[in-house]
Amino acid sequence: MSERVFKTAWFAKAAKKARISDKALSKAIGQVALGQADDLGGGVFKKRLNDNMHRSIVLAKAGEFWVFAFLFAKKDRANIDDDELLAFRKLADLYRQKTKADLEAEIEIGALLEIDHGD
Repeated sequence: MSERVFKTAWFAKAAKKARISDKALSKAIGQVALGQADDLGGGVFKKRLNDNMHRSIVLAKAGEFWVFAFLFAKKDRANIDDDELLAFRKLADLYRQKTKADLEAEIEIGALLEIDHGD
């Protein structure tokens, strides 16, 4: 897979707490790319993780990169609300406008972490 996969610093902390590995995230993105996720529109996807115990919100810039942006436990809440969905769509729009240099700058300051595919 040539697409790059990132997680926000916030997501990285939440995933660590939930014991979700980069390997699991990498596998999940492969599934999202195959359409095995809920397409919420506007470049926003919801993907189940951790044996269906958690839900992640993934933002996409088609053909270029994916960003794990939000994580929640199914037991804590059923879904994101409409306002949150709108906010994630706006965030996906912002990511679509980012250049490689923008991404590298975010990696440099630790706002984004690249997920190692192990390849």
